[in-house]
Amino acid sequence: MNARWMLIASVAILTVVAGGAKAENAPGVTATEIKIGQTMPYSGPVTAFGTLGKGEVAFFNMINDQGGVNGRKIKLLSLDDGYAPPRTVEQTRKLVEEDQVAFIFSTIGTATNTAIQKYLNGKKIPQLFIGSGASKFGNYKDNPWTIGGVQGTFRTEARIYARWILKEKPNAKIAILYQHDDFGRDYVEGLKDVLGDKYASRVVEATYEFTDPTVESQIVTLQGSGADALIVAATPKFAAQAIRKTYDIGWKPMFFLSNVAIWVSTVMEPAGVEKGVGILSSVYVKDPTASDWDNDAGMKGWREFMKKYMADSDQSDQNYVNSYTSGMVLVQVLKQCGDDLSRENIMKQATNLHDLDVQMLLPGIKVSTSPTDYFPVKQMQLMKWDGKHWVRFGDLLTGE
Repeated sequence: MNARWMLIASVAILTVVAGGAKAENAPGVTATEIKIGQTMPYSGPVTAFGTLGKGEVAFFNMINDQGGVNGRKIKLLSLDDGYAPPRTVEQTRKLVEEDQVAFIFSTIGTATNTAIQKYLNGKKIPQLFIGSGASKFGNYKDNPWTIGGVQGTFRTEARIYARWILKEKPNAKIAILYQHDDFGRDYVEGLKDVLGDKYASRVVEATYEFTDPTVESQIVTLQGSGADALIVAATPKFAAQAIRKTYDIGWKPMFFLSNVAIWVSTVMEPAGVEKGVGILSSVYVKDPTASDWDNDAGMKGWREFMKKYMADSDQSDQNYVNSYTSGMVLVQVLKQCGDDLSRENIMKQATNLHDLDVQMLLPGIKVSTSPTDYFPVKQMQLMKWDGKHWVRFGDLLTGE
């Protein structure tokens, strides 16, 4: 080979090496589209959460009508998993292997996300802003491709409740009703964080399976324990049952309700709005039923979105607020990606959000992540049900 051909060959090799240094865009990414996927409980025991998926599909329709993100439209494939982990696995594999989505976004449920976490991390597919507040999803060391939802963690929430109970009732005996899985156990861990070695003597537990028909017998048992504080860590159907039964048997503990079950139309109204008066919970987003936000720019933007894209939906359902905020955070991630939509860069940008002001989060709460911080939201505020509305009070709190 003469010198001239050696030079040409060398240039060719260098071109290949240089070209290989740039990561390829993820499957599902074209010059005009980013295809993403999720599963939602459109059927099964927690269909109330299916509104999150409907809201996110509508949100991306709005973004696409505005031109998309960096010139690309977002196509969200939202499949029904019935809140059954085996079905979640099946549908997620379909999204990845057949539909060729770039990543998984906002799948609902602690058990369901747990079921697909190993698969997605093994394939280095981002599992972004999942619909669960379980603290396990912030474990960046073991599962670096999974990042928690745009919400405070269940464990943080339980710590806040425990501290408030001890402040208001220093000698309280605490009853907790929780779903018998990682969702519910996070609340137990939060209580243990605060109570330490006093947990066993101060707390009485009752559990339920999400396939159970009712939790009424558990409420009766907890009342019989003599507890004067109650934490219900439940999904909407069971939360409504717990509120109604607690009232009907005349039990009047200091009552805390998990903030995944505060919806007026699917919890408070089915329970009986008068039966929940005085119940405490927590919040990190603006309440569309509260007059506080009538002149708020973020609320006006959300209402315009709902009027145009979700006109026939329940405007009081805060799940639509949560879907809006999650969508906004994802749009910011994709904006930061620019034209590098490799899975590596998508995950990099998801873990490099700095004081992001999301319009429908409460004032003072901003989204921040880092390569060692996979918890996008870290604050919340207490609130009380007055029979018509949730009324916020006090300062923003953290669970640190």
